[in-house]
Amino acid sequence: LKDYDTNIQYHPGKANVVADVLSRKSGMITGIKVEDEIIRDLEWLDIELYRASGLLQPLDIPVWKWDEISMDFVNGLPQTQRRHDAIWVVVDRLTKSAHFLPIRKDYSVSRLAKTFQQEIV
Repeated sequence: LKDYDTNIQYHPGKANVVADVLSRKSGMITGIKVEDEIIRDLEWLDIELYRASGLLQPLDIPVWKWDEISMDFVNGLPQTQRRHDAIWVVVDRLTKSAHFLPIRKDYSVSRLAKTFQQEIV
């Protein structure tokens, strides 16, 4: 601005309210357009929104090494090419690791145990 002959005038207090609102108007319109695009994409994908099921619950297994393991299931996801539609989250606080395993929500307990053996143990 130093190369131009300008005069900047500032009006203190409430006199700048209109100028402040007008200067933010374009950003607000852009934000609304982005929100609309996201909503349209979610409607097109037909994703159901679920409330989080809460905190991860530790498993009640008495062996001390297993006391710090938590797990949770994230359901209602779109199906992948391998027909996975859920994620099994296993958190081990002892080793400070987390595993995110793609699964199908119709897996049996024996199938989950097999997946646990293959992927984690």
